[in-house]
Amino acid sequence: MKLPLLILSLLLSVASIAQKLEYSVLFQGIGDNREYSREYALPKTILGERTSFEIGTTLDENHKFRVGLSHLFEFGSEINDLKPNLTAYYQYNDKQKVFYFGAFPRLGLLNYPLAMLSDTLNYYRPNIEGLYGQYKWTWGNQGGFVDWTSRQTDYKRETFLAGIFGKMQFGSFFFENYLLMFHYAGTALRPEGEHISDNHGMSLLLGANLEKLIPIQKAYIKAGILESGLRERNVTDGYITGWSFTGELYGESKSFALRATYHQGDGHNLMYGDSFYNADSYLRTDIYWKFINSEQIQGRFNLSFHLIEGSTLDQSQQLSLVYKFGN
Repeated sequence: MKLPLLILSLLLSVASIAQKLEYSVLFQGIGDNREYSREYALPKTILGERTSFEIGTTLDENHKFRVGLSHLFEFGSEINDLKPNLTAYYQYNDKQKVFYFGAFPRLGLLNYPLAMLSDTLNYYRPNIEGLYGQYKWTWGNQGGFVDWTSRQTDYKRETFLAGIFGKMQFGSFFFENYLLMFHYAGTALRPEGEHISDNHGMSLLLGANLEKLIPIQKAYIKAGILESGLRERNVTDGYITGWSFTGELYGESKSFALRATYHQGDGHNLMYGDSFYNADSYLRTDIYWKFINSEQIQGRFNLSFHLIEGSTLDQSQQLSLVYKFGN
């Protein structure tokens, strides 16, 4: 009962000080079926819904405060199998700067390559618990975040995820950078055989917008390098690294979109990345159908084909329905 009472106290506190009470409710229907046959990824079906709500106030044009809850219910399970996630954060916005501190929704803030951050994070870890900042110029942006994923106890290891990301635009051409680090520290007791681990990834991409060449809503091509490193202190001789070529082609119209991503080189072992990138060669093709596209409701169906090491073709399907309302 302690957590519900804490949430209720926070909500009442916000309501009492708020000059203008604001709220938002998000419903997200999730259907994700993965028909995989190779050892890199397990076949599974994820079917459920996430409901999130927030209330808070805007102190002026720049400062916001929000508290709420977010809960994932997987169909066929008990409602209390997964605990609700607390949402409570401060947000600052102006024309150039964005800053968050607290436990705040991940969706829409991070757009890392799947090789570095898998899409299942949005299902099972919907909030960043830490801080996020971004600075914008007319020609681009640069940002970073820290997500504290586990607090140290006698038997539980301390972990955190941190990253830097950005994009610079020069006419029709652009440059993207993504850096990521996962730190796996020890428990407080530090038993014999327990070693601290570090895991990092980097992607540098050059690209070009193609809308002037292809008369559709959005189109681009980009290519570059993907690098990863893993070390276990006092065990490995420095970092075990991997390098590969990576590229992406994307096109989007009003109702349909196509994305093709390619990776060729060393396999990568990134803690929160898509496990298909452990393979030396991987081609993924996604076909999107936006069957509902209104201001408050977004519905999308995605058919994905996965060609692993040029020999195995797996496929998956994702259905997403997002309904958001509030003031």
